[in-house]
Amino acid sequence: MKQISIMVFPCGSEIGLELHRALKDIRFIDLYGASSVDDHGKWVYKNYIGDIPFISDERFVEVLNKHIDENHIDYIFPALDSVILALSQHRDELHAKLLTCPHETVELCRSKSKTYERLVGCDFLPKTYKSADEIEDYPVIIKPAESQGAQGFMILKSREQLLYELSTREDEQVVCEYLPGEEYTIDCFTDRNGKLRYAACRNRNRIKNGISVNSSVMAPDARVLEIARVINSKMAFRGVWFFQLKRNTKGDYRLLECATRVAGTMCVQRAAGVNLPLLTVFDAEGYDVDIPESIAGVEVDRALHNVFKLDIDYDEVYMDFDDTVIVHDRVNTTVLSFIYQCVEKNIPVILLTRHETDIIADLKARRIAPELFDRIVCLPRSERKIDHVTPSKKALFVDDSFAERKSMRDAFGILTLGVDAVEALLDQKQ
Repeated sequence: MKQISIMVFPCGSEIGLELHRALKDIRFIDLYGASSVDDHGKWVYKNYIGDIPFISDERFVEVLNKHIDENHIDYIFPALDSVILALSQHRDELHAKLLTCPHETVELCRSKSKTYERLVGCDFLPKTYKSADEIEDYPVIIKPAESQGAQGFMILKSREQLLYELSTREDEQVVCEYLPGEEYTIDCFTDRNGKLRYAACRNRNRIKNGISVNSSVMAPDARVLEIARVINSKMAFRGVWFFQLKRNTKGDYRLLECATRVAGTMCVQRAAGVNLPLLTVFDAEGYDVDIPESIAGVEVDRALHNVFKLDIDYDEVYMDFDDTVIVHDRVNTTVLSFIYQCVEKNIPVILLTRHETDIIADLKARRIAPELFDRIVCLPRSERKIDHVTPSKKALFVDDSFAERKSMRDAFGILTLGVDAVEALLDQKQ
């Protein structure tokens, strides 16, 4: 593969963050993150561009193209539904290729009503109503024709509720049958020849703000695969996309929506061995892809992730061993990651410990190379750590003991942190 540059925009959305995780370690990809606001993307993208105008700004394409040219961007990976549509409308003006479906498909999938119109006659469509007069049984569902997540979704239990919502909502709405059953997302990949190459169903066990935060890959379902093939035959997809199904009162699958983008919880497919964003890149480059059989039974649970910025500067690190590098008789991988980070930045790390047995042998027994440390100081338990070091004024001391940290701080005035704070020292930008 030749080296290529990919811009993710907006990079701080849940989709943009998943694209970062999916592509950051691919050797032939130089990854750039761009955004119109200083969101979380600024904290995780090493190559970050933060002054992109909003898509409604008349300077949007001009400024975006300036950054594309300056950074030699080959592809843009859109990471939000409204942005996909805006970029697709301007794709002939952009100086980089879009990693998304043809414009007609983008427009169809942006509107639930247009999607249903394209798929009219398919037996997996929910029953929809054009007016309250058509409805005999309640409850029914109302949702905006153009939205993402659960925005604007409501269950209406009476005609009066429906008429009120229709009178107060300005945008086009879809009113359809109530679907009380389980909800599923089917992650798909279609190659440049229009062939559906991958369709894997996952459940949505727990949903927060319209985002699935717990999901499991399901066993193959013939009916789901049939629906995927029908949808793929009716619309011109390319690359990664997904659709969502929900069961009605009889347990039959009914289509909620289709989307021409990566889904945030699509990470579960990547964990199962199928990196759908990367397959999309290969396909865009004209390669025929071989998709391995995915791992069964993969589950993901998502929660908030911390990234810190500490306004500190240090030129050497003194590191405790027991209850710091090793905690609960296990290697502390967070601390080890920090040590390797120091090695990459040419910051010396000195192991300072009262370890009672052979420290070199114990390091090797844990598969930790003693050479990872610039110096190893092992002192008797009766002696003080401050008597065995001459730290620089910008040294950092990491130890689980409050007393040790206070002693070091009082003696030398250097920065000290507990083992619990080491995660804040990790540079997440890649």
